[in-house]
Amino acid sequence: MAKIIMNKFKLTLVLLLIATVTFAQKSPRKQATGNINGTSVTVDYGAPSVKGRTIWGELVPYAKVWRSGANENTTIAFDKNVTIADTSVPAGKYGFFMIPSESGAWEVILSKKNDAWGSNGYSKGNDQLRLKITPKMVANNTELLTFMVTKTGVEFAWEKVKITIPIK
Repeated sequence: MAKIIMNKFKLTLVLLLIATVTFAQKSPRKQATGNINGTSVTVDYGAPSVKGRTIWGELVPYAKVWRSGANENTTIAFDKNVTIADTSVPAGKYGFFMIPSESGAWEVILSKKNDAWGSNGYSKGNDQLRLKITPKMVANNTELLTFMVTKTGVEFAWEKVKITIPIK
């Protein structure tokens, strides 16, 4: 009897820990959805805030793979095949990563592995796409990291950086 009570207690602790981690995240989980030329596109991401911090080069290091959001992997899903820049990408769900650069183009990466926690599970061998895109530096600050699906692609904005990924 004592063993059953102890097992129930352990299970309760595990569930409490999972609930605490899930609901205590300071960066809310967001989704950007839309339609590009008849293709449904969904970006699922954790949306951190700037909160007066230096983002590029400090919170998010230059020249290192970044999960393009907070907490769990950022993912992008297409219900039909798409073309990004000049590369055909099959329908599916992909991990969405970036490699910020202090100057010049950044790399946008779609990974076939979409279930990692952050960029810890990233491996170049799983790349479906690598694309160099020069970010636009803007005057206005975007406090909350934001993705938006437009008629011509996906837009990323955070702090004073905006990136548009062209999708057909």
